[in-house]
Amino acid sequence: MPEVPLDFPRTWVEFPDPADRKQVLRCDLTWLTSSWTCIFGRGCPGVYADRPDDGCCTLGAHFADKADEKRVKKAMKALGPDDWEYRDTGRRDGVVEVDDDGERKTRVVDGACVFLNRPGFVGGEGCALHGWALRHDTEPLETKPDVCWQLPIRRRYRDVERTDGSSYLEITVEEYDRSGWGPGGHDLDWYCSGNSEAHVATDPVYVGNRAELVALIGEPAYAVLADLCAEHLATRSRLTLHPATRAAG
Repeated sequence: MPEVPLDFPRTWVEFPDPADRKQVLRCDLTWLTSSWTCIFGRGCPGVYADRPDDGCCTLGAHFADKADEKRVKKAMKALGPDDWEYRDTGRRDGVVEVDDDGERKTRVVDGACVFLNRPGFVGGEGCALHGWALRHDTEPLETKPDVCWQLPIRRRYRDVERTDGSSYLEITVEEYDRSGWGPGGHDLDWYCSGNSEAHVATDPVYVGNRAELVALIGEPAYAVLADLCAEHLATRSRLTLHPATRAAG
């Protein structure tokens, strides 16, 4: 099934953050109630056709800030030789590089992220940080770079001024589709969020990605959002289904 177009009807909801009345959540119900799930190792063709085993790890991951980088480096120290294929080179030469724009990111080794275990590795293929977290009853969001555990959920901020002169911080939670990457996103050979092959989850995104959403917006706001998503699921029409979910049946 071809990837769905980017410009389709969506249902949005806004509500004040129970934990901070100066914040308003603006959430994409169409995305959050879709049946998307990560299919790495289960048919994911990778973002580049010539590297199908990389998933979305080919280019490495940009760090959100110093705290993000520090957390990943701390998690790295727990990885043993059976957890991480590139442990020797990562510990010897470092896991960070600077791109052409001066941004810090995970280093690319042999064509992909230094933390990516390749097929045939004794500890299993895929992100070494992710695999270690699952084996140690830890949420992967505690070990992986922010951009890796958040995708394809996107959080954005905007200051909004009301006509009465008051203002609030708008926090948008939405699908991180191709356009979220800027012009470079359209160069990817495959992208999961809008493709029906990845809309095969038993649970909707707001359930399957509960831990990520709580980390992004907090437990009180998530509780409100979960109720709104459940209500949307109970009342929505086919028009308000994510088209990739609809195509997946």
